[in-house]
Amino acid sequence: MAERTFTLSEAQGLLPTLSGLLQGAMRQHQEVIAMDAEFQALISRILLSGGVQIDPIRTSRLKMERERGAQKLEDALGEIAASGAQLKDIEQGLLDFPCVVKGRVILLCWKLGEAAIEHWHGTNEGFANRKPLDPSLYARERLN
Repeated sequence: MAERTFTLSEAQGLLPTLSGLLQGAMRQHQEVIAMDAEFQALISRILLSGGVQIDPIRTSRLKMERERGAQKLEDALGEIAASGAQLKDIEQGLLDFPCVVKGRVILLCWKLGEAAIEHWHGTNEGFANRKPLDPSLYARERLN
């Protein structure tokens, strides 16, 4: 069983905070990827030139920026994880929230940009298998 489970309203209530954290994490993720590509290109140029045309200031700056970006990304991911939500795909902005329904753990599924949590899937399924929430199951506040 998941460490923390949510009611639908608890998960919905976290969306404004998690949306901001997720957007920040997604930006940092893209920045780290871009810096990694720039660093790889720099290494290739250094190797091709035999190390003669190294700009140590630029190299140090790039390395420090990458480390700062990676730390910001790690911090945002840590905050998301501390909430109990499960980040499933940072590039798509997918979060799952463990929920107990009729004694069974399911995952409430939300994608960045959606107004509310309106889908779920089993713990052994993913985004492609998500199903619409049945409003009658969630009429009661506490499902577990």
